[in-house]
Amino acid sequence: MANLVLNGMAAESETCMALGLLDESSRGASGTPQVLLLIASVLERSIQKNEELSNTARKDVITIFHGSRSPTLSIKQYIERIFKYSGCSSSCLVVAYIYINKFLQLTDGHLTSLNAHRLLITSIMVAAKFLDDECYDNAYYARIGGVSTGEMNRMEMRFLFNLDFRLQVTVEAFMNCCLKLENESGRYEDGQADPSLWVQRPAKQR
Repeated sequence: MANLVLNGMAAESETCMALGLLDESSRGASGTPQVLLLIASVLERSIQKNEELSNTARKDVITIFHGSRSPTLSIKQYIERIFKYSGCSSSCLVVAYIYINKFLQLTDGHLTSLNAHRLLITSIMVAAKFLDDECYDNAYYARIGGVSTGEMNRMEMRFLFNLDFRLQVTVEAFMNCCLKLENESGRYEDGQADPSLWVQRPAKQR
């Protein structure tokens, strides 16, 4: 089903190629798609920004996605590990990123070093189940992510219920995310990031 996400995108094929979504030629020497590097960069900067803000704001409500301490693997290393051992499609990374944004908006949460890894393994697994023709089970993803199978099952259910099981991502939303990430590529190379892509705490409505 991953190919279905890319159907109707001929006009934006250059963007998809640049992000490593269509073939292997646009990937780095390690086989890592550019989109993985960009998403990792955006998320890492988001975490840094949110944790700087949290020093002067109220503490987060602890959820099932919060660990007791920050993992030793960086966000980039963790996504690379998931991508390598799960064999998920590159499109799943984009969709997982969209899911995380939606989840945080719906729960009034924000990304930190304590919840980012668990949200990543959960969102990528959910995206792979929804998009890819073949997908490993929860127990395997739990081993990849460094959590127990029970935790993986509970996180998946909490994630799905918070999203109201609405997993469909339109072509327009997918390509909008891809175009923003492509614009980010130049800033990524310069060590800068576009703040509009950061996953931030949504403003509360009064």
